Amino acid sequence: MNKSALVVFSGGQDSTTCLFWAMKNFDRVEAITFNYNQRHKAEIDCAIKIASEFDIPHLVVDMGLLNQLAPNALTRNDLEIKVGEGGEPPNTFVDGRNLLFLSFAAVVAKQKGINHIVTGVCETDFSGYPDCRDIFIKSLNVTLDLAMDYTFVIDTPLMWIDKADTWELADKLGRLEYVQKNTLTCYNGIMGIGCGECPACILRSAGLKKYLEKKEAAQ
Repeated sequence: MNKSALVVFSGGQDSTTCLFWAMKNFDRVEAITFNYNQRHKAEIDCAIKIASEFDIPHLVVDMGLLNQLAPNALTRNDLEIKVGEGGEPPNTFVDGRNLLFLSFAAVVAKQKGINHIVTGVCETDFSGYPDCRDIFIKSLNVTLDLAMDYTFVIDTPLMWIDKADTWELADKLGRLEYVQKNTLTCYNGIMGIGCGECPACILRSAGLKKYLEKKEAAQ
């Protein structure tokens, strides 16, 4: 039986690296993107463009209800992005986002006869988001299996690596330059290198700098 995977895909650095990882490791790959009226619609356009370039069947799902239920800095342009203090997650954390995204992805995957769901969550650089933890993914995997009487495997290729390692993975997959130029991670909606000031850009650029220094030292 051919292995198949559905990638939860935002068009950002992590999910795009996961898409390329899935393309290497599975015979059949599809992608799913969620429109929850996020701060910048540009990321949806970015996801559509990347999927189209690589002939990946791609579904965009309307999740506008999430915006209504959980207003925060990722879903409201009038809220300033703030880093969490005292152990609290930053105000870019959307309650229930990964729970809902992975649950809806599982529904779609089952309808398509796909068992593997690939997501770019990472505990090493999880920025205080509780739904990026390995324990949550494992728990949800069991729940989805039981809820649908179907065997799912939630693959998390980035779970135990940092941003520098994520850049290294993209490079090993032959896609370093592509990910640099064609993905959107910036909270302010700027493609590629981004604004350089938001938490996502700082994490992304620091990881790239660390990886390139490591690569240069090894040569």
